[in-house]
Amino acid sequence: MKPLKIAMLSLTHGHTRKYFQTLKDSPKLDWVAACAEDDTVERRFRQAVEGVPCYRDEQEMFDRHPEIEAAVLASANNEHLRQVKACVQRGVHVLSMKIPTFDLDEYDQMIELVEQAGLVCQVELELHYNPVVRRLKQLVAEGAVGRIRSIQATNITLSPVWAFPWQGVPEQSFGKRVPLADGDGRFCGGALCDHPHVFDLIRWLTHSDFEHIYAEVAPNIRTDLEVEDLLVVNGKMADGCTFLFDPSWSRLENRFSEPGPGWEIFPKRMEVNLTIGGENGTMVVDCFGPNVYHNGAPGEPAAVRQSFSCRDATCPGGCWAFQWWRPRSRPVRRTWLPTSCVRTVSPETGCGGRFC
Repeated sequence: MKPLKIAMLSLTHGHTRKYFQTLKDSPKLDWVAACAEDDTVERRFRQAVEGVPCYRDEQEMFDRHPEIEAAVLASANNEHLRQVKACVQRGVHVLSMKIPTFDLDEYDQMIELVEQAGLVCQVELELHYNPVVRRLKQLVAEGAVGRIRSIQATNITLSPVWAFPWQGVPEQSFGKRVPLADGDGRFCGGALCDHPHVFDLIRWLTHSDFEHIYAEVAPNIRTDLEVEDLLVVNGKMADGCTFLFDPSWSRLENRFSEPGPGWEIFPKRMEVNLTIGGENGTMVVDCFGPNVYHNGAPGEPAAVRQSFSCRDATCPGGCWAFQWWRPRSRPVRRTWLPTSCVRTVSPETGCGGRFC
């Protein structure tokens, strides 16, 4: 099968750089071109990637490269509908970084456009390819803990807004300026918009849809942001499974305009942890759990050291922790799973992603 000729648009999303190696090295892809949103983005791209032409105008890029077959939308959320339309007009398949849009009318329009054109539209929800999550899903399907009755989860990170400013602008992140509550002074578009993965995962594991959702927002720890950074969400699925979810930007950061050494203040910049409660047992999962060593004194965040290696001689290059147990004092079963060094994307379709 010939490689898919692919392009990348905008380059302003926080996950953009993690695509570079795969787009360059995968034998299944031929990275044809990229389009940068501004001078700074273009400069960073040219420093990171060689041999891929970079444009400042999407139409020029498409006109000069009519061979493009697919495009990654690495842009602010409010750009996605426009870019989907541009791709559909040219018969180009779409991989949208999360979130395609928070406006369900826009979402329906996207779905209709790609379906009428016979194109593929996928949404980046990469936990589908996380090896720990895949093992979790396998165990759940095998009945390891019985029917799932509850899910407790965190997707906690530092805030990306200093390096990716659009994530702190309500109109660009949420799509419009919607107050969190009467008299609050903050607007939708912060941490909750940044962390949709667990909602997708809950639906994926339970094969059920959301019955109701309730959220509480705390006062911001970054008082100069106009979007939320601390909150907790709970709810119930149609099958009766309850969930509690913390998607906060609760890990403080140094306010770098570009991610790099010393960005973190708290040693781990990101965690996705799950506790799955079933009728016959419980599973506890750390989806991104490197060993962490913080050798510096306070005020020296650059001393953070992270290692994906473990002491197991049979481990081919790293591990994440996974453990589960059943009641009645049965011993813990521990499985070490190798990490994946290549970032892949979710098979979640645009239609499926709409419900998350």
